[in-house]
Amino acid sequence: MTIHKAGYSTLRNILIGLQIIHLIAIRYWPMGHEAYHLFVFASCCCYGFILHFFRHPKRKIHLQPGKILSPADGTVIAIKEVQEEEYFKAKKQQVSIYISSLDVHVNRYPISGIVRFFKYHAGKYLLAFHPKSSTKNERTTIVVENERGIQVLFRQIAGFVARRIIYYVEEGEQVQQGDECGFIKLGSRMDLFLPLEAKIKVGLQERVKGGLSV
Repeated sequence: MTIHKAGYSTLRNILIGLQIIHLIAIRYWPMGHEAYHLFVFASCCCYGFILHFFRHPKRKIHLQPGKILSPADGTVIAIKEVQEEEYFKAKKQQVSIYISSLDVHVNRYPISGIVRFFKYHAGKYLLAFHPKSSTKNERTTIVVENERGIQVLFRQIAGFVARRIIYYVEEGEQVQQGDECGFIKLGSRMDLFLPLEAKIKVGLQERVKGGLSV
C-alpha cells in the first residue's frame, strides 16, 4: 500500500497545520491534561483518515479484450438507457458508480485504445446521487476507442464535498485498460456510457473495484 501522488501536498499542508495547532494547544493545556490527550487523539484520527483517503493499493490488472472494466471503486447506483448528448448524441446504456469517501479514489481506463475525445467542464457541486450531477457538476468527459472501433465514454464527476478532479489524459494518446487516468478528491461519481448491445454484468447496489470488476 502506497500513498497516491495526488495527496502529497494536501498531507504536507495538513501536517503543518496540525503542528501549528499543537504548539498553540500546549500553551493552554499541559501535556498531562485530559484535554491535551483528547486533542492528540483527535489529530491522529483526522490525519489517519486523510492518509486512508489517499491510499493507492497495488493491483495486478489482467487485460480483458472485449470486456469493459470498472473505472473506479464504489457502488453501482444507476443502470439505465439514456440519450447521451455531449459526444454520441445517441442512446446509450449508462452505468453510474458512487465513490464514497471510504473508497479508493484512483480512476482507471475501462478499455484499451485511443483517446478520441477529452474535455474538462467547470460546474456545480451537487450531491453525487443527484440525477443532474452528471451534466451540471464539475466533470471531465473521456472517450476511448478500441481496435474494433467500439467507443466507451466515461466521466469523472465532482460531488458536494469533492472540489477537485485530477486527470492524466491527452486526446490522441494510446492507453491501456486498467491504467490510471485520474483521481477525484474526497469521493464522488463515475458515469460510463456503453453501446446498447453491451451486456451489463453488474447490478444495482453492487460493489465494484477499478481495473478488476467487469
